[in-house]
Amino acid sequence: MKKFTRRLLTLALSGALLGGCISSLTASAREPYDVYNYDRWGDAIPSQAGYIAERAVSGYDLGVGAFDSPSDIFCDHTDTFYIVDSGNNRIVAVDSDFREAVKVYDSFTMPDGSQTKLKNPQGIFISAENDLMYIADNENARVLISGKDGRVVREITKPTSEIYDQKRTFLPQRVIADKAGNVYIVLGNITTGAAMFDPEGEFIGFYGANRVQPTAEIVGNYLTSLFTSEEKRARRTRNVPTGITSFDIDGDFIFTCTASSTQTTDTVKKLNAAGNNIFASNDAVYGDYAPMYDTSQNKLLAPAIVDIDIAEDGNINCLDFTTGRVFQYDEDCHLLFVTGTIAKQVGGFDHAAALESKGENLYVVDSRKDTVTVFTETDFGKIVHKATAYYNAGYYEEALEPWLEVLKHDGNYWRANVGVASALLRKGDYEGSMKYAKLAGMGGIYNKAFEGYRMEFLKKHFGTVFAVAAAIIAGLFALGYTLKKRRRALAAAEKAPADADIASLDLNNGEAAEALQALEAETKADEEAARLKAEIAAAKEASAADKSNGKEEQQNDGPETR
Repeated sequence: MKKFTRRLLTLALSGALLGGCISSLTASAREPYDVYNYDRWGDAIPSQAGYIAERAVSGYDLGVGAFDSPSDIFCDHTDTFYIVDSGNNRIVAVDSDFREAVKVYDSFTMPDGSQTKLKNPQGIFISAENDLMYIADNENARVLISGKDGRVVREITKPTSEIYDQKRTFLPQRVIADKAGNVYIVLGNITTGAAMFDPEGEFIGFYGANRVQPTAEIVGNYLTSLFTSEEKRARRTRNVPTGITSFDIDGDFIFTCTASSTQTTDTVKKLNAAGNNIFASNDAVYGDYAPMYDTSQNKLLAPAIVDIDIAEDGNINCLDFTTGRVFQYDEDCHLLFVTGTIAKQVGGFDHAAALESKGENLYVVDSRKDTVTVFTETDFGKIVHKATAYYNAGYYEEALEPWLEVLKHDGNYWRANVGVASALLRKGDYEGSMKYAKLAGMGGIYNKAFEGYRMEFLKKHFGTVFAVAAAIIAGLFALGYTLKKRRRALAAAEKAPADADIASLDLNNGEAAEALQALEAETKADEEAARLKAEIAAAKEASAADKSNGKEEQQNDGPETR
């Protein structure tokens, strides 16, 4: 009976363990891709997910029938979503929970009262200032500005200005408007920037053109052109930059993205009112660090950023068509998360076309699956976003605890190491800051922390350091004095008379005294000087004895001589 009971307990425990493993596998298998990030060396490493695919929403789910090649999505200031259903020539408005369509725009009323329909619309924008819809009506070669009641306020068509090449068509792909009512339009066949119109629809010019990437061929052609004639330069093919693919507006700045497999210059830009790129000196990499290898085509596929979205917290979301991934960066272009892939399952895409964000969610449009995938923020994502918000606002110390919590979940999370190093530097924990700065490879933070650590060490151990320094200086002086004496002694020894000549020194003239004084003055502590002194003294005694003997002889011989 006991054996039977023991077996039952063993089976129960095994079942519990197996169930835990299965549930763990199910949780990790929710995403059809490996979650990763990049370390300080630019190598992809496993990481925690910042977002998880919650569901894929079709037109049927919203009650409006199937979508047909949807191309854009926008969330307005009332939290209403607008989906550009290109193949069905309509705009579908969806509630804030993304559960039900609230209105379908398939026709509009023109100012003269006539009805008009869309033809392959590509983009939409709703202004928070005037509550108007701006629709890029691609194949009708226009941008419609309409109220939410479907009444058109203004229609922007191909400008007749000399600045605009009349040989070019007018095919709007994306549209936005700033606070002043100026309209910016991305055109499919224009590489000189976005077409800009004033609030009345008058053409102003082009805005935010990309730069030409300085490849070796372009530089070589430029150098060659310096030595060619005007006629040959006129016949030479011009280098044309890649056109803007999409954009978004955040306050006074316009963010643009460019999908190009051959050019990496100006992939993502942040433009001010003057059209200057704030990110011009930024060396950030957008998309995967290394190009993806396509075995079916036997070639490398570079990232192609087809859409950009600025979240409420200032984070930058970039949609890569090549890999079907969303790359999220903070406002300083540091990578936070990588989400999505090319796959058939929920969370993967066939043809990623557009993205939008609202609160804790991301919404990605797939124009081939005809769905919108909703990604929701994970607990790990919440912690990272909280720490990032504190850090970007300058509250480094407040960001410390969230960053440390991030490292508990992912010890290799590069951004967290940077955040902790900065926070500890601000708190005065220089040794700790040096540790995390080294892990993050941030030489600038490490150097600042080292300077603080050095000053702190000197203040704490000033007495000891001063005593040691004084002892070292005194020792150096003593050593120098001894060496100097030694050199003088050797010089005096060279000048001293030889042993054979000591006895013949002229004592009356003071030669022996001078030699003795020289030796005593230069080498008092030297053995050679002592030896010479003893010999000179002996010579004096011998000389005195000789003189004494001579006098005695003269006294003894005196009477005899007389």
